[in-house]
Amino acid sequence: MHSIFFESEDALKTWLTENGEKPFRASQILSWLSKPGVTSFDDMKNLPAGLKQKLSSAFTLRTAQVVQTSQSPWATKALLKLHDGETVECVMLTDDKGRHTVCLSTQVGCAMGCMFCATGQTKAESGKCFIRNLESEEIVEQVLIFQDLLHSQTTEPDSDRISNIVVMGMGEPGLNLDNLLTALDWLSNHLEIGARKITISTVGIISGIERLAHSGKQYHLAVSLHAPNDELRNRIVPTNVGIGIQNILRAADDFFDVTGRRITYEYVLLGGVNDSPQCAQELAQILHGRNALVNLIPYNEVEGLPFKRPYPDKIDAFVRTLESGGVQVQVRKEKGGRIDAACGQLRRKNI
Repeated sequence: MHSIFFESEDALKTWLTENGEKPFRASQILSWLSKPGVTSFDDMKNLPAGLKQKLSSAFTLRTAQVVQTSQSPWATKALLKLHDGETVECVMLTDDKGRHTVCLSTQVGCAMGCMFCATGQTKAESGKCFIRNLESEEIVEQVLIFQDLLHSQTTEPDSDRISNIVVMGMGEPGLNLDNLLTALDWLSNHLEIGARKITISTVGIISGIERLAHSGKQYHLAVSLHAPNDELRNRIVPTNVGIGIQNILRAADDFFDVTGRRITYEYVLLGGVNDSPQCAQELAQILHGRNALVNLIPYNEVEGLPFKRPYPDKIDAFVRTLESGGVQVQVRKEKGGRIDAACGQLRRKNI
C-alpha cells in the first residue's frame, strides 16, 4: 500500500472507476485529507462504507502514532512511533499572539554528528545515529498531528491553524530534499502555509542550499553555523571538515542573490566553547556587510553531554559585540527547556 496524500484527483478517479466506484468521489476523498481529526478513512463521513473499506485496503492515511507528549504554556513536543517502530520528534511552538509554528523532523536520527546535539549523539539499537530518511507523508503527518491537537482543544474557528513551519527538528533537511519539498508543496496547497512562512535549516549542505535557491520557492534559509572559524567548527560540527565555512558563506550569498531572502545564521552558544569575545569578534567579521541575521541560541543542556549553557553576562557581551560590528542579532527565547524540547531529547530518553 502507499499513501493517499499524494494521489492526484485524476489518478484517484481512475482508481475509483477501476474499483467500481463513482469518479466524483475523488474530490470528496481529497477534501478530507487536511481536515482536523481525520485519522482514518472511517472518519470521511460522506463516503459509503464499502468505499471506505476499499480505500483502507489500497492506501494508507495516517501511520504515525503519538506515544508521548510533553507540554508547557508555549511549547508542545510529541514523540511519534512510525510504521516500522522507529521514533521521531516534532514540536509546536506558540507565540504571545497565539500563532502556532510546527518544527518538523526530516530523518530518523542524524548523520551529521554535531557534538552538542541530542539527536546526533544518540545511537539506536543498531548502534547508528542515523537510521533513515522520513517519507513525504511522514513529514506531512507531523503537522496534521498538531492540527488535530489544536482542534481538540478549542471551539474557536482559525485557532487550530498552523501558520508557520520551521524544518529544524531531527535530521539534516539538505540530505532529504526530495521528500521534504514534496511534503512542503502539499502543506502549502492544502493548509495554505506559504513558502515565506517556511524556514529550512541546514548545517551547510552546499548542494541543498543551491537547490533551494533555484527551487522557485521563497523559502527562508537558516544556516546552523555555531562557530566563526573552521578550527572550532571542525571540532563541534564534524561534517564541516568536508565543507568549510567560506564555501557555506558563498552558497548562502548565492541564495540571497537569487531569492532576495535574508539568511539567518543559527549559533548555539556553548558555555566556555564558542561564547568568547574572540568568537564574537570573528563572527562579526565574517558576516559584516552581509544581509544576515544571527539567531543566538543559548544551549539547552542535554543529560549525558558535556556542554553547558553560557552565563547571562556572556550572552549579553556576545550580542553587544555583534551589534557593534554591524551585525543584526536576536536571542532565541527559551520555550521548551522544561519539556526536553531541544532536538532529540525526548527520543534520547525513550531509547
